[in-house]
Amino acid sequence: MTKYLITFPSEGIDAEAEDFRSKVDASHAAVQEAKDAGVWVFGGGIDESLGAVRVHPDGTVTSDTYRQTQQLDGGFTVLELPSYADALAWAEKFARACQCAQELRAFHYDPES
Repeated sequence: MTKYLITFPSEGIDAEAEDFRSKVDASHAAVQEAKDAGVWVFGGGIDESLGAVRVHPDGTVTSDTYRQTQQLDGGFTVLELPSYADALAWAEKFARACQCAQELRAFHYDPES
């Protein structure tokens, strides 16, 4: 089975909205549904209070990031699913739960992971 990455940026959810708590509760329910279905691998929100660092091959740590990932924030979910159609259906469940669009990507198959 293929692993899929479902993500959303922080700006996708209005944390100041009156219904924010209900979005969180609905998202947690979608997570539980994925766990109950046996497709949950891992997920969570990026801790934005800790800045990203880049660890170089020589062990040097710098506070810069790759240009294209400077705004990596929000939340993500990794599910293991039998098809792309199933991944789309789960991405829709998460989008409905938190009321924000989700991005969907597939990981390359690697029998060692």
